[in-house]
Amino acid sequence: MAAPGKILDTYFKISERGSTISTEIRGGVVTFVAMAYIVVLNPLILGSFSADDAAAKTDVLGNILPVNQVAAVTALVAGLMSIVFGVVANYPFAIAAGLGINSLLAVTIAPQVTWPEAMGLVVIDGVIIVLLALTGFRTAVFNAIPAALKSAIAAGIGMFIAFIGLVDAGFVRRIPDAAGTTVPVGLGINGSIASWPTVVFIFGVLLMGVLVVRKVRGGLLIGIVVTTILAAIIEAVADVGPSLGTNPKGWNLSIPAIPDMLGGMPDLSLVGDVSIFGAFTRIGVLAASLLVFTLVLANFFDAMGTMTGLGKEAGLTDKDGNLPNVGRALVVEGAGAIVGGGASASSNTVFVESASGIAEGARTGLANVVTGLLFLVAMFLTPLYSVVPIEAAAPALVVVGALMIGQVRDIDFTKFSVALPAFLTMIVMPFTYSIANGIGVGFISWVVLHAASGGIKKIHPLLWIVAALFVAYFTVGPITDALT
Repeated sequence: MAAPGKILDTYFKISERGSTISTEIRGGVVTFVAMAYIVVLNPLILGSFSADDAAAKTDVLGNILPVNQVAAVTALVAGLMSIVFGVVANYPFAIAAGLGINSLLAVTIAPQVTWPEAMGLVVIDGVIIVLLALTGFRTAVFNAIPAALKSAIAAGIGMFIAFIGLVDAGFVRRIPDAAGTTVPVGLGINGSIASWPTVVFIFGVLLMGVLVVRKVRGGLLIGIVVTTILAAIIEAVADVGPSLGTNPKGWNLSIPAIPDMLGGMPDLSLVGDVSIFGAFTRIGVLAASLLVFTLVLANFFDAMGTMTGLGKEAGLTDKDGNLPNVGRALVVEGAGAIVGGGASASSNTVFVESASGIAEGARTGLANVVTGLLFLVAMFLTPLYSVVPIEAAAPALVVVGALMIGQVRDIDFTKFSVALPAFLTMIVMPFTYSIANGIGVGFISWVVLHAASGGIKKIHPLLWIVAALFVAYFTVGPITDALT
């Protein structure tokens, strides 16, 4: 191995973890392709093209975050934080803007404060998360999670990302029904696979499944490339177009065609446009503190659950399901909220789509460095990164979900005090689109069932604390209403 290769191998422990440099590079590319949609989706959630748009996300003063600026800072922060996490923590867990937090900002927080003030709350959230990690509290909670719940978290994340893939590709769709007389979701359009994008998705799932079964090296990457080419051919022939809410048979986020422009210099003017304590002045200390509490708890357990699942899937955990040197990883992940808030990109956290790269063999932080560099390049190539439609990347999520569900083998379902919390952890994640919700329900039910069945002494003291915090988290709405 050449000298640079030896340096990389030694620093990232590539050979020690049974990987190779080429495998790490391939895994990093697959992870980027699987999560590049965030550079398109985050601006659609946080940003607006105009304040006059009926769907514009305006703050309390009627201001918006421009879409192109949000896209630039989204790619910037994802790139920087993924690289830092890879270099410092040495795990293949890429980082980008968390979907739960950005939706909370756009729908709940921004209408009460200004955008800079909302991002200031995210920065405070990140500072608290980092302090909890530095003091060892976050690591202690991580290690206190029972082994069965760790396996349930990993399996639940597998179900969650598979569900994300099914929904993003239009294979599973929400059924609008104000009267609530039908099931909330259904197959395709009116029970049929009636759109070309969904056909592309099905082709991708089967192709990647075959490649994985055949143990083809780089099977997921090959599948994504082939499916993207098929999507581009279909778009050129059938002129499917975007969905845009009015065309249910269109592509969900991006159209698989070479864009007319490859972008240019990114507009990073949102970096630093933040007011740390402005929200406390505008809406009061109590109201702002409750918003911070919600952000902290969501961030705290979303990242912890994701790292638990990814670590187990990558085979990087010990016999108790703990990640070595997890404290370092938790500190860097917490810093993602600080940097993301400071750049108005929303809180950045470990992305569950990293499981795609892990399925390709990624085992070290070198894969993260590759993913991060590709995000930085994406800033200058907007919208070239959107050539891959979500329908071509979503099949990888379904295949990886099928791999991760195997973690249920480590759960003893013969003990109902274990079976019910594990089951609830797994199903609540996809059904509520939240890893933190699944963990919270699992913790609460674990404590209640074990206490009621005479196992109160076996419950770790931290689990009592966390369960109580989740009770407050789930009831924060009524609590806020009662105090205001």
